[in-house]
Amino acid sequence: MSYETAVAQMYALGHELTHTPSHKFDLAHMRVLLAALGHPERSFPSVLVAGTNGKGSTSATLASILRASGLKTGLYTSPHLVRINERIRLDGETISEDDFVLMHDVVARTAERLVGEGDLPWHPSFFEMLTAMAFEYFARSRPDIVVLEVGMGGRLDATNVVEPRVSVITDISLDHQKFLGNTIREIASEKAGIIRSGGVVVTLPQMAEANDVIGHTILDLGARAVNAVPYVPPVSPGSDSFWLSQKGLSAERAEAPAEFAEKTQRYPLAALGEEIMVESPLVGRHQLRNVALAIAAAVELREQGFESITARSMERGIRETWWPGRFQVVPARGGQPEMVLDVAHNPAGAWALRATLAAEYPERPVTMVFGVLRDKAVAEITEILFPIAERVMVTHANNPRSATVAEIREAARRVSAEIEEAENVAGALEKGACAAGAKGLVVVTGSIYIVGEAMRALGVRI
Repeated sequence: MSYETAVAQMYALGHELTHTPSHKFDLAHMRVLLAALGHPERSFPSVLVAGTNGKGSTSATLASILRASGLKTGLYTSPHLVRINERIRLDGETISEDDFVLMHDVVARTAERLVGEGDLPWHPSFFEMLTAMAFEYFARSRPDIVVLEVGMGGRLDATNVVEPRVSVITDISLDHQKFLGNTIREIASEKAGIIRSGGVVVTLPQMAEANDVIGHTILDLGARAVNAVPYVPPVSPGSDSFWLSQKGLSAERAEAPAEFAEKTQRYPLAALGEEIMVESPLVGRHQLRNVALAIAAAVELREQGFESITARSMERGIRETWWPGRFQVVPARGGQPEMVLDVAHNPAGAWALRATLAAEYPERPVTMVFGVLRDKAVAEITEILFPIAERVMVTHANNPRSATVAEIREAARRVSAEIEEAENVAGALEKGACAAGAKGLVVVTGSIYIVGEAMRALGVRI
């Protein structure tokens, strides 16, 4: 089987979240599949990261710290920006096409046999298949540790079959209400499903309803809570901003490719009894919380016996984190304006983007390229983002869940913004660049699929 055929067969299962909730969520079926594979998920220690916003950034930062500590580190994230291989990484490298084909063949044949013998009522979903493939790949690669980002929710997510050394819960907000519930309390209950009896959970204070659910779950299960607050720098209005241009950074950061953000967040912290200087390429105040969670998880892992994690390896790992598409700056070049690529697929993400743009580009006129999935809070997102733009190029990604241009325009009817339409992302980028001019700023945002297609069109490195 060719790589292209394997990928086509994966997508033939349907895009993520296109199945009914009952087909999407059933850990019993996932466990049947993994048992037939010989339980690959039991062959490596893991960290499980759930939340609404920031779980990808937290996972990427933690994996980078572990890698910098000399640990052979797996990383599983979702969704992907450009290529499906991005989701499965070992020591920073994506799974090869040959290995992807092999893992797909092993898991697909096993699934077909189970369905044929009546052990499974239907074929596993896209995400279940890919998660099983990741587990099988990691089992064969023998990593020292694997960081697993929960796909959605937590309690019934396909990743939640491992017994993690540490569970991490990032910020919780409203998203995926169709599947997870209509309140913060209901959604937090799903996220808290990754906490284990007697286990360890790293988190930060957040909304009262989420705090209440997480706190009671920890108490009910006799788990141990690790508060990441000591690793969050001061962010009061009178505190320093911590921004530093790339010119003032260490050699490792100064030699970074052009696709890296031109600014970073730099601040001192105490960790492992030493002072460390955090230099994070993840831009925005909201990222301070995600980095803090990664540091707290790394400290906890050291206490569990991963002694190669040190203050210096944490510094290096944070500095070398690479998590594209999150306030990623593409410098102006060849007459094209400067661009910012940022995933903002729910209201909390939209507010984070708006705040970071206000801090980073307070006087720059913004031209926005925007597209989003129809099952998101489209009206609320547009009401947050569109007012900061002089004009908005509305488009859609090549995904059946994408909102049409007409649907976005209707959702934004209460916003007095100059809206133009484009048939695809490449066309929207072209229109946006022309409208912004060489000195303007183009912000590409909305769903991860919009940002991914923009990166492909711009030739930006993943």
